[in-house]
Amino acid sequence: MPHTNATTHSDSTTDTTSTRAGASGRRADRRTLRRRLRREVPSTLGLLADAGDFAAMRHYRSFPFDTHCEYADYLEHVEALLRSLAAQGVHATVALFDPEEYADYCTEHGLDPDTAEARTRFTAELAGASGSLPYTGQPIAELVPLLLDEAVRQATWEYATTLLAGVGTCADCGEDIGQASFERAAGALKRLVDGAGPGHHHLVCSVPTDTEQLVAVLHAEAPGAESRPRIEGREGMDFVTVLAAGIALGGAGGLVLRSTSEDCPDRVHGWRLDRGRLVALSAAAVFNAYCTDADTGDPVAPEPGVEYCPGYEVDDPDPHH
Repeated sequence: MPHTNATTHSDSTTDTTSTRAGASGRRADRRTLRRRLRREVPSTLGLLADAGDFAAMRHYRSFPFDTHCEYADYLEHVEALLRSLAAQGVHATVALFDPEEYADYCTEHGLDPDTAEARTRFTAELAGASGSLPYTGQPIAELVPLLLDEAVRQATWEYATTLLAGVGTCADCGEDIGQASFERAAGALKRLVDGAGPGHHHLVCSVPTDTEQLVAVLHAEAPGAESRPRIEGREGMDFVTVLAAGIALGGAGGLVLRSTSEDCPDRVHGWRLDRGRLVALSAAAVFNAYCTDADTGDPVAPEPGVEYCPGYEVDDPDPHH
């Protein structure tokens, strides 16, 4: 009997150990699955752009950083978090967190702004904004200005779009002036890049309005005479929208194209907006514009290795508006 009892006890112990091992294995499998599933869930981080915004958020008692932390400490922790997410294979997006917009959002939705839940909900709304950027491992010192540039670009595009939508229709034929101006701007951009020839082309369009200065920048690559120029979709859309706003408004404005190619000096061409038309500048006018300080009007020494060239015809030769 003792031997039988010992055997029974041994079997029981073995069964218990196997059960525990199986349960432990299942828990480990669940943890592994959760880790893998976590990689399928993107993360969005709302980034405070400067020390002033950081100080504004520290007024909330639930904000993780107290008065002993400086903005530099905050950025250090943000960068560490982004790197940690990237190391786990989690896609992270970064968007600007504006304290004033956050406060307005909480008031509009009846939320207590001094809670992590409210900040999380607001940040989730930012995830769908086109002004956000994916984190690709860039240093935080580079990420902040990129986000600010993206925010300006988005605001410029939205304002230019609003202007185009509000100009109305032609009194003579009923045509939508905003749509017609957009189509003319798209055609002008194609002729601008085609006429510049092979090389890297940097274009800047500036349109003053009643409330602000609209500026759009575009980079285009034309590898060879037989190759079609490459234009980034978002940049191209922004540039055409701002140029179209200048055409539709019929006021002042300007456009500069600088081309760089191997074994040749840089070439600069210029145009001015005049009553809704892009008018080519002479070489002398381009030189004067480039070699004059915009703020003081004082002359500036010409840049070495640069040719100041006249503009060429890029607008519709017979626009309706």
